[in-house]
Amino acid sequence: MLLPSRRVAAVAPFLAMDVMTAAAARERAGGSVVHMEVGQPSAPAPRAVIAAAQGALAHGRVPYTEALGLPALRERIARDYRDRYGVDVAPERVVVTTGSSAGFILAFMSLFDAGARVGVPQPGYPAYRSILAALDLVATPLVLRAEDRFAPTAGLLRAVHAQARLSGVLVMSPANPSGTVIAPDALRALCAAARDLSLPFISDEIYHGLGYDGLPSATALQFDADAIVINSFSKYHCMTGWRVGWMVVPNSLVRPIERLAQNLYISAPYLSQVGALAAFEAGEELDAVRDGYARNRTILLDALPGLGLGRTHPADGAFYLYADVSDLTDDAAEFCRRMLAEAGVAATPGLDFDPAEGAHHVRFSFAGSEDDCREAVRRLRGWLG
Repeated sequence: MLLPSRRVAAVAPFLAMDVMTAAAARERAGGSVVHMEVGQPSAPAPRAVIAAAQGALAHGRVPYTEALGLPALRERIARDYRDRYGVDVAPERVVVTTGSSAGFILAFMSLFDAGARVGVPQPGYPAYRSILAALDLVATPLVLRAEDRFAPTAGLLRAVHAQARLSGVLVMSPANPSGTVIAPDALRALCAAARDLSLPFISDEIYHGLGYDGLPSATALQFDADAIVINSFSKYHCMTGWRVGWMVVPNSLVRPIERLAQNLYISAPYLSQVGALAAFEAGEELDAVRDGYARNRTILLDALPGLGLGRTHPADGAFYLYADVSDLTDDAAEFCRRMLAEAGVAATPGLDFDPAEGAHHVRFSFAGSEDDCREAVRRLRGWLG
């Protein structure tokens, strides 16, 4: 019998995907499900994206591209940093990737040797821990605190580094699972602390463009020209299944990352890159989708307190609410199983994001339609009494 490698054994299941599988099974059996388990826009890709890809496909040939991506797309991404943040980024520093997932793999492999400790937020996106484990790296928790609005701080980074010497740090803003944004001054201080400690600074900015209540999402490149920034067309641009993202990296990492990309996946998909280039011209359409998320967020924030789910992390951006369910259960996984089976609402237990305290939390995604959110509230009200 063939046994999996130790690397595979170290990779935990992605519970959001397991819930999606269970929800699909319910639907195949004829049941109805309101999907709030996966961070996936319900809106289609913008019309310009689809038209551009269809036009490219009509030519018949779908080739490889350069490992670092189509030059026109790299130039357009660099221009967006100037337009959006006032930051000058050379196109040569932009790397187009197969989604942000490939960006994390490339960043971790290019920066860290086996055994290195990397600070990651807790709660935080579960794939950070799993990818680090698969690469024989150690995810060291930056345990987030209510007094800091559940955002990492320079003080927290220094304290964790003093206890267990780090080799790098990764932060995310807006965050998954909470949607919490690191305020610009706090991000500036984090970048400065990492620089003082000689730690590579990785900034996951995949939810930029999805912000509410006027709190701006700053890019780490505004405060550290050598930050490694990872982003994607999956969220704001509604291109999840197209699997295309990007990195901005220091000049010293461009060629090492290019060598890795050449060997790991050759290049990001050509048609997806053509579509991504067109996505920059779809701002009005995409902002309308974001405005729909804002309405969904309001529906949930107004309704959840009356259902015993009112204690949430600050949901400044993205499309999630991370709710404390400790008044209702001490087993969020079982709570989510029952919520799906008895109410037909699919959500993700907090253990996906926080192995220590996640049993007391549930993440709700409000990336669906306004009707979906209202129906979820109706079902939860009936289920929870």
